[in-house]
Amino acid sequence: MITYVVPTRNRPDVLRETLRGIEALGDHAKAGGAEIIVVDNASDPAARVPKALSNGVTIDLVRRTQNEGAAARNVAALHADPASDWIVMLDDDSHPLDLNFVDSLRRQPRDVGAVSADIFLGASRDAIAGREQGGLPEVFIGCGVAFRRSLFVALGGYDHRFNYYAEEYDLAARMLLAGYRVVFDPSFRVLHRKVTAGRDMNTILGRLVRNNGWVMQRYAPENVRREQLRAMRRRYRAIAGKENAIGGFGAGLRELRATLPEQERTPMSEELWRRFTGQAAAREGLAWNLSLRGVRTAALIAEGKNATEIRAAMHELGIAETSEARAEALVVGTLSPGPMLDALDQFAHNPRVFAPLKREGTSTLLAAA
Repeated sequence: MITYVVPTRNRPDVLRETLRGIEALGDHAKAGGAEIIVVDNASDPAARVPKALSNGVTIDLVRRTQNEGAAARNVAALHADPASDWIVMLDDDSHPLDLNFVDSLRRQPRDVGAVSADIFLGASRDAIAGREQGGLPEVFIGCGVAFRRSLFVALGGYDHRFNYYAEEYDLAARMLLAGYRVVFDPSFRVLHRKVTAGRDMNTILGRLVRNNGWVMQRYAPENVRREQLRAMRRRYRAIAGKENAIGGFGAGLRELRATLPEQERTPMSEELWRRFTGQAAAREGLAWNLSLRGVRTAALIAEGKNATEIRAAMHELGIAETSEARAEALVVGTLSPGPMLDALDQFAHNPRVFAPLKREGTSTLLAAA
């Protein structure tokens, strides 16, 4: 059995469309049944939902008296049917595109604690506009991820202090420290309509700098902690400038400085930190895609998240970075699975372009479904 968890606040029409999307998936019998738990984060007026969908999936509405952000998902996990093995976390503007992920969840080894989805952006399945940004090989995105219910509950779920943004990194870090893995599965396909109502860039930038700083302070090995904090500040200062949200960035930075000393440190080993940042996956992928082919020079293209970790992995493997014109191979310069797959689709006909990650199969495009 699976449990869909959908937190919502003040977006009744958006929520209604998401429920219709789950309804369109059809019979959940092969999943052993399914339920939906909608957590109303103090909507005004209160959210209203039917007791069940036409496909037989039941709906339980849990109302909260205040907006608890991502931590509302923790309440839903505790309300889930004990027979539910997996909790499929969604936003009120995201839903799976099919039920192919069910068999994949059944096949996961016991040390896999979370399965990340291939998250497509678009107003509908007929209007896809690329993939969701963010995430890493072992860091999921909250609007499309499945958790083992027992593990999620045992770890206490999301840290309520984060509210929204980077809470996934904190939980992923705790999963890795507990001895579990996070895997990305392209057969788990989610549509994220990414409704922008209620989003304020100053609030977002403030939380991003504060919350990412907390993650670095809590889990980075001591020899890289300070540099990680500096790099994070530089990155979000640049984003704040582009988004006209310098005020929010400054407020978040002040809050980070005030709260940094109270963050309890549980630093990862260097080996685990390399997994967390994606460098370990990049080293494996580059060895598979380039070193085994005898490639000794490469250039990064379509640079994005954690490109520095790809460069570090190239250096370890003795692959020299050079210009695109001189390089034997072109490597997609992001460790976020979605943007990486988008770039590979864009350069699909260029035999010099390679992924920084090892892939067992080709990308699964919505158009090919």
